[in-house]
Amino acid sequence: MNSQKKVAFYTLGCKLNFSETSTIARNFQKDNFERVDFEEKADIYVINTCSVTDNADKRFKTIVKSALKKNEEAFLIAIGCYAQLKPEELAAVDGVDLVLGATEKFKVTDYINDLSKNDLGEIHSCEIEDADFYVGSYSIGDRTRAFLKVQDGCDYKCTYCTIPLARGISRSDTLENVLQNAKEISEKGIKEIVLTGVNVGDYGKGEFGNKKHEHTFFELVKALDNVDGIHRLRVSSIEPNLLKNETIDFIANSNSFVPHFHIPLQSGSDELLKKMKRRYLRKTYDDRVAKIKEVMPNACIGVDIIVGFPGETDELFLETYNYLNELDISYLHVFTYSERPNTEAFDMKDVIPKNIRSKRSKMLRGLSVKKRRAFYESQLGNTLTALFEGENKEGFIYGFTENYVKVKTPWNPELINTLHTIKLTEIDEDGLVRFKFDEIYNKTF
Repeated sequence: MNSQKKVAFYTLGCKLNFSETSTIARNFQKDNFERVDFEEKADIYVINTCSVTDNADKRFKTIVKSALKKNEEAFLIAIGCYAQLKPEELAAVDGVDLVLGATEKFKVTDYINDLSKNDLGEIHSCEIEDADFYVGSYSIGDRTRAFLKVQDGCDYKCTYCTIPLARGISRSDTLENVLQNAKEISEKGIKEIVLTGVNVGDYGKGEFGNKKHEHTFFELVKALDNVDGIHRLRVSSIEPNLLKNETIDFIANSNSFVPHFHIPLQSGSDELLKKMKRRYLRKTYDDRVAKIKEVMPNACIGVDIIVGFPGETDELFLETYNYLNELDISYLHVFTYSERPNTEAFDMKDVIPKNIRSKRSKMLRGLSVKKRRAFYESQLGNTLTALFEGENKEGFIYGFTENYVKVKTPWNPELINTLHTIKLTEIDEDGLVRFKFDEIYNKTF
């Protein structure tokens, strides 16, 4: 391939997708492609898709049109979860030339023989049962934080979820490779690593191509805490039934792990949790939150929640709302239920009208604002450490403390990718926290 060929990437969905996009981009660069921003004119556009919600599916066509406006002759490639689940749909979208499934996406440059536009997208997609091997990934250069993939796939059978169909069985990177990747990231000057996967708490399963656990998530956490040069480690999301007390206790006293947990709940109703085939009931969630707050009173706890699941009556929704209102949590990620073909919930009765789903979603998003505000207020006066991002947004630079309080201060490029000890002072009109650099405790890293 001509060394002057330019490639651009667009990522939809989760942190795991970002880690894989970054790795695939590095593979292109090794093959002498020049990576450019998606807003620039490129010869190839790669779109890493998501299919967790119906909205992510719809956005794909918009992104394709955006790419073709920049270069109508560009070669368009679709990869990711949506590409595995519905390759024919993507291949039929005007302008799409190549669709690659779960295993093929990591060998994308092998499928590019020439960059001639196709009348219909070419498909290379495996049966999901063949997605039984692990490909390590991490993001670097895209953000201040690096997303480090440690696990892929899922063996759970939640009735609303297509991810097992899109990514295959649960499998893990080797502990040795995770530690090596973490070391490489830290040597590049990145201050924070976020552990990511489909079901990170299941880490260790399939580590060497077998079903049994060679290591546990707790062993992974302990090993990573000893890697030199890592300033911060953050767990992106972990199932409540897999977050053990020993892990919480260790993080509370660790060198690098920060007091921030994102723990999916999905419903505050035991009746709906059973219908969703989640592997816990509300009591388990209560115990996890109580344990975290016992040993880390200032910890930030985020919650995933689904509204409008089939059978969610007004009473059951209010049960969830009231439960979350009373729970000592910091913010919500609210997902409006959308029907996904080939899931058990797709054929369930008692479907909730979309206007009611929307109303309930709005109520919970409002509750999230209230929860985040209360959490931020509880942190005023505290001395914390902020890692600053690299973007100038209307004259301000933003950062996050170890416990995920978002802070802002007038733009100063010297702050980019630096850690500073700060004292939180006030919440502004945008609901973000202002601060002053603490003269007594201030130190940079």
